[in-house]
Amino acid sequence: MVMLVAIAFTSCKKDVKPLDTNVNPVTTLNAPADQTSISLQPATGPSVVFQWAPSTTQDLVLYEVAFDKADGDFSKPLYKVLSDGSGLQAQATITQKILNTVASLAGIQSSSSGTFKWAVIVSKATNAKVSTASHIIQVTRPAGFAVLPATLFLTGTATEQGADATKALAFKKTGDGIFELYTSLQAGTYTLIDKTTGTPTVYSIQNTNSVQLGGTTTVSGSKNVYRISIDLSTASATLTQIISVGFWSAPNNSISFKLPYIGNSQWEIDNTPIAIPQESYGADSRYKYQFVVMNSAGVQSTEWYGSVNSDNSDPNSSTALSYWYMYPVNNSQFDFCYKLDPSVNNKNCNVNVNYSPTIPNYTNSVTIK
Repeated sequence: MVMLVAIAFTSCKKDVKPLDTNVNPVTTLNAPADQTSISLQPATGPSVVFQWAPSTTQDLVLYEVAFDKADGDFSKPLYKVLSDGSGLQAQATITQKILNTVASLAGIQSSSSGTFKWAVIVSKATNAKVSTASHIIQVTRPAGFAVLPATLFLTGTATEQGADATKALAFKKTGDGIFELYTSLQAGTYTLIDKTTGTPTVYSIQNTNSVQLGGTTTVSGSKNVYRISIDLSTASATLTQIISVGFWSAPNNSISFKLPYIGNSQWEIDNTPIAIPQESYGADSRYKYQFVVMNSAGVQSTEWYGSVNSDNSDPNSSTALSYWYMYPVNNSQFDFCYKLDPSVNNKNCNVNVNYSPTIPNYTNSVTIK
């Protein structure tokens, strides 16, 4: 029995080996080749594949592509990207948007050229080593900002809320780095900021069509309403003056009345009589809106806004709010029109067009006074 117990004890005993954290650095970088030149197109350019010879370490390792300034030593990389396959593959597919960010961090300005370099960090457990080789990349950055804010606000003495940044007007975000705001501007100055608290990043519109970091924009003359369109990915701005917003009657083929701008991205006429035209084929309440606009060169044009549907039924109190959403449409007389609720006929009504950036969709309403 003593012998059996001794045999059982020795057969269950396992050898315990210390964890081997030794890692061999990558020694060969394959692509992009040293001194490769790239003209960056962050929005449309294809991703760049970074490739290297695998580490000779026997166990699984993790790879990261590290970027640094041309004279850096990768002790504090500007940016790191995990390789494909959650860090297991000896390649990394990196977007030009990320490369544009790296270029910005390396001090390369918009619309300028410069260099930075890349290497590969291989790691196992807590041990990490930088590749023995590094490659220089020469890039040309487009106009625009590499780091795009999630929000944008308008503030200053020329704005509807004045110079108190905590009350700044929010832009509506319509895309990555793309914003728009319908608002009035009066004599004074204004800036664009990415947040209303702390220390915001400040932008300004220059020469009516470009955006730069810092600075202010000066407004002179009378108060006017504008659509301010900003694309920070291209550092561009478009200011379109909204001269008038008209309620356009399809059966009459004319503007019934114009809506005054009341502030807060809204136009409204109150207590106005609404009469639904009676045609030979019956009542026809179809309508949409005509915006008369003017560009920075002083050229006027018309824009039409109406329903997403080419034809609609009469609305009622149960009609979904989406029925009234505003969409760019064509100038056809009868297509893409809303219809009035029959209950408003021969009543005094408030008519409102709301382009507030805080609502899900731009909309309009006709309510009995």
